[in-house]
Amino acid sequence: MPKGAKHIETGILRPSVWGYSLETEGGGVWQLDITGSVSKYLGQRVTVEGIRSGFNLLDVHRIQPANN
Repeated sequence: MPKGAKHIETGILRPSVWGYSLETEGGGVWQLDITGSVSKYLGQRVTVEGIRSGFNLLDVHRIQPANN
C-alpha cells in the first residue's frame, strides 16, 4: 500500500502511546493522526477515512460511528 492512498477502515478506537489507534477486525492496528478530541468514541466501533502517511499511520479526515 503506497503512501498517499485513501483508506476507509472500521474497527475499535483505542488510546495509544501516540494518541489514538484503530484495531481492525482482521487484527491490524493503525496509528491515527487526528486533530481534536475523539475521546467520546473510545472503545467504540468506528469508521475512519484518511490518507496513509506512513507504514501504519493514517491522517484522519473523518471519523464516525460504524454501521453495525
